[in-house]
Amino acid sequence: MRNDRPNSRVAEMSYETILVETKDQTTRITLNRPASLNSFNDKMGEEFYASLKAAEKDPDTRCLIITGAGRAFSAGEDVSGLKERYGGDTHPSLGDHLRKKYHPMILRIRNMEKPVIARINGIAAGSGASIALACDIRIASEEAGLKQAFIGVGLVPDSGSSYFLTRTLGPSRALELIMTGRTVGAKEAETLGLVNQTVPAAELDKVVNGIADKLASGPTRALGLSKRIVNQVGRLELPDALEYEAQNQDIAGRTKDHLEAVRAFLEKRQPKFSGT
Repeated sequence: MRNDRPNSRVAEMSYETILVETKDQTTRITLNRPASLNSFNDKMGEEFYASLKAAEKDPDTRCLIITGAGRAFSAGEDVSGLKERYGGDTHPSLGDHLRKKYHPMILRIRNMEKPVIARINGIAAGSGASIALACDIRIASEEAGLKQAFIGVGLVPDSGSSYFLTRTLGPSRALELIMTGRTVGAKEAETLGLVNQTVPAAELDKVVNGIADKLASGPTRALGLSKRIVNQVGRLELPDALEYEAQNQDIAGRTKDHLEAVRAFLEKRQPKFSGT
């Protein structure tokens, strides 16, 4: 049961291009430019990053949901400003644009030591797909799809897409999706491991909210430390991975939630985690 509670500090901030709501220690950020399929103009990029930063720091937020308004998750970069950027034979620095706009978003999602769920309600294309792939758990509507749209405009994957696709699929399958730019439907995305679960559109909120409720009421520090470990162990040799696990287990073992879990076990009851 999701009961109303006072808005947290992240939900009290004022935004023009996104919607933010906090209930039961879960903050939901909705990309809210449906007429443009929630494509990212500079304003939405700034507001989305600010909301991520606020959610990370907000003690009332123990789980984060990212989704889109209308029929899309996000179509990626807003191309309506191309005329201004490309005057004559001008070649603007797309790398600098990525470093300023998208890299901070992706790194904030990946490094935030709180669970982040992508509620993929429709198409996630280009950098929109990158944002979905950066999330910890991805739940997709059967009507959704993922698309590497970069090659269609003569560009390479960015905002982390090459990284996430290669780690998930391996280089051959990643290159197929990148080079063809085809839309991967939700069911295929689930089979490939790009999304965790596909559900009918009418059940999307029920499933996403159920997962969010479980995570938001869980041992937040242990969840965050688990994310920290998974982010690092892929680049470590086994002895180093074992040591890194041990170091983080020391941290988890000193939390109030661990002590509560031990007491609950001894008292034969369910633990009540505080997130500390």
